[in-house]
Amino acid sequence: MNFKRLFLISLFIFGITGKNIAQTINPGDIWPDNNGVHINAHGGGLLFHEGTYYWFGEHKIEGEKGNQAWVGIHCYSSKNLTDWHDEGIALSVSKDPESPIVEGCIIERPKVVYNEKNQQFVMWFHHELKGMGYKAAKTGLAVSDRVTGPYKYIHSINPNSGYWPENVCSIHKQPVPETTESSYCGGPGCLPAHPDTVNILGRDFEKGQMSRDMTLFIDDDGTAYHIYSSEENSTTHISKLSDDYLSFSGEYVRVFPNRYMEAPSIFKHRGKYYFIASGCTGWAPNAARLSVADDIFGPWTELGNPCVGEGKETTFGSQSTYILPIEGKKDAFIFMADRWNPENAIDGRYVWLPVQFDENGWPFLEWIDEWGLSFFK
Repeated sequence: MNFKRLFLISLFIFGITGKNIAQTINPGDIWPDNNGVHINAHGGGLLFHEGTYYWFGEHKIEGEKGNQAWVGIHCYSSKNLTDWHDEGIALSVSKDPESPIVEGCIIERPKVVYNEKNQQFVMWFHHELKGMGYKAAKTGLAVSDRVTGPYKYIHSINPNSGYWPENVCSIHKQPVPETTESSYCGGPGCLPAHPDTVNILGRDFEKGQMSRDMTLFIDDDGTAYHIYSSEENSTTHISKLSDDYLSFSGEYVRVFPNRYMEAPSIFKHRGKYYFIASGCTGWAPNAARLSVADDIFGPWTELGNPCVGEGKETTFGSQSTYILPIEGKKDAFIFMADRWNPENAIDGRYVWLPVQFDENGWPFLEWIDEWGLSFFK
């Protein structure tokens, strides 16, 4: 489906009244904003601030070219999580060829948090430099005094330069082999050797660690954590940010070594931390992975696939991006995921499902064609 057809279908759904009629969430469908245009906020995350939800995500354009950043990060606002108002581009890419965020670079999975101390909105995102594919593996930082922006780009870095994780192993401090290049290409059969054998952590100790797919999490005490795929995607890092959320504290741990997790998402329920991610199969969806811990730094225990029913082996044809706690509702969380379309990036769809809990208190996900916030009692 091309963008023009997508736009016309959106207008039909939008109706001739000029009012967005969405009252429910329909996973995988076209989701029109207040202008009748399919929401353009992929790999996104949500922020609740002063009674309003704000959705930040990658702005895509048509075709395969849309897999790079040519516009920036889009922002939408909503009071009810179904009707969304276009707030414009929160962070624009640059036309300056010397800028790290020049048009044609890669900007993915933006997340925004609010720092009470400085009354500042802080955005982090996965950033790859133009023309380098996924080799740079940096995380970018931007800030704003207004939730909808514009956000000012600060820099992009590899995290925790010169710091060992709290659970560092002796092998990581040994001399690094001359050849530590990875053959990672996104799927089974082309993954690097065990990360502790290659010692990717030690290789990147001075320059900083790799940071690809990422999310942010604010704990009950206001501490912020940056969680990202590292070490050629073989291992996840959970890093504590500074009090102002603008830098890495140097406190971090390696979790799920050699498990090749992407698309991290996390939430806290009744004192336990739950982590949902995917395996590494490129753009193709795979079975989600659920883990639990009593402390965010672990140890973490994998619980298997949280999805049930038809479509569970591909997470209903999607990949996780964020888990949203619903303001004012107890035990209410929304699992947010994307259906990627790399051949026509703008036609990516959103799969939002309620997180449910079984009789033992474990979270699970099942497909629902249409649902609303009344699902949560």
